[in-house]
Amino acid sequence: MSEHSLRIIFMGTPDFAVPSLKKLCDNGYTPIAVYTQPDRINGRGKKITPPPVKALAMEKNIPVYQPETLKTEEEIERIREMKPDLLVVIAYGRILPKALLDIPAYGAINVHGSLLPKYRGAAPIQRAIIDGKKETGTTIMKLDAGMDTGDMLVQKKMPIGPHMTAGELFDALSLDGADLLLQVLDNLPEYMAGAVPQDASKATYAEKITKPMGRIDWTKDAVTLDALIRGMYPNPGTFTFFRDKRLKIHRACVSEAADTSSEPGTIVSVSGGAMGVQTGRGILTLTEVQPENHKKMLVSDFINGHQVKINDKLEY
Repeated sequence: MSEHSLRIIFMGTPDFAVPSLKKLCDNGYTPIAVYTQPDRINGRGKKITPPPVKALAMEKNIPVYQPETLKTEEEIERIREMKPDLLVVIAYGRILPKALLDIPAYGAINVHGSLLPKYRGAAPIQRAIIDGKKETGTTIMKLDAGMDTGDMLVQKKMPIGPHMTAGELFDALSLDGADLLLQVLDNLPEYMAGAVPQDASKATYAEKITKPMGRIDWTKDAVTLDALIRGMYPNPGTFTFFRDKRLKIHRACVSEAADTSSEPGTIVSVSGGAMGVQTGRGILTLTEVQPENHKKMLVSDFINGHQVKINDKLEY
């Protein structure tokens, strides 16, 4: 099979899928069509924003389709008429019906941001950090009717650094996913033939991340809170309350300072451009925050601007 003969339909939506689409276009696998989520109203400006995948597809002059659902006979027939050999699906955000998976000769493959069967589901990258894991990775698998249950074609491990945020891990895994995808496409029949079933007994699930999850409970230990802050950054983020106003926490780290006798949530130090907070166990040092109705700022600016003092409290 020559590098130009494979008829691929690419299905993806967020930034995580962009490096893979670019890698395909740069290596002779330009898709015959791209499917992505409809444009959405984004942010406070109420502007209609196209998905990142759409922006790249238009730049590459690839036809773009943005249906609300793939389950209509009309949409399935349109894809059938394109005669794809393969569907490449990366964080598309839609469940593909079996009728669609059965159309291409090679079915559909998916790039997933975990070492399956660990962290099936919507938020594998954030959950790995929140859970304090030291390692994660990327899996390319065949799609079936289940939730990330298909046979695996290849995996690549990646360490999670002690200060790594979800945003940084997203970027790193998206690049690994693009490289692995090209590796698979260059030897697609062999990878398909060697697919390995997942061990369902070892499966874990990464449920969707929600904004309320970001509320800091200062009775938890500093290590757990540090992992939550990193795993929720940059979106949707973590928050606490200071003088009855919401305070977002963008950057923090576990301090080497010893526990104090103060209650959890008490500010125990305000020096060196940092703010130490007593937790249920250990001190968490905040270095970058965002007060309500303000831009994010260094903690030193927050301390000066709000006259923060030792023994002030962060509420939960």
